[in-house]
Amino acid sequence: MRQLASTLLAVLLLAACASTNQAERQRQEALNRWESLVRWSEFHALPDMIHPDWLAENPIPDLDLRRLEQFQVTQYRVRSVLTDPDGQGLERTVEIRLYHKHSAYERVIEHREVWRYDEDRERWLLHSGLPDPRPG
Repeated sequence: MRQLASTLLAVLLLAACASTNQAERQRQEALNRWESLVRWSEFHALPDMIHPDWLAENPIPDLDLRRLEQFQVTQYRVRSVLTDPDGQGLERTVEIRLYHKHSAYERVIEHREVWRYDEDRERWLLHSGLPDPRPG
């Protein structure tokens, strides 16, 4: 009986670890995809990674996307990461270096990303806006 209980406990622990690893993998994949899209200046694809409810409350004007498209990203650096204790959310502060294609100047901006896991959609989605290249 004792051995059966030990085996059952081990199986339950392995299952919990597997689901935790899968959630962490999904989170890292979403963060990597976002970072890749930003690094390659694929700004038109970024709204697909933003939560639809957030977008409904904060629509992204076409002007904001056109403004970003005037820049080429030269660096994307994660400065800090704060994770929710329940593992269902995180906040990242990133530094983005942007090169303006028409005037040849570089701008450095700080961008705050708020990520949450959406259980209904079974994926990580951003709950904050696009990087803003405007000064100040």
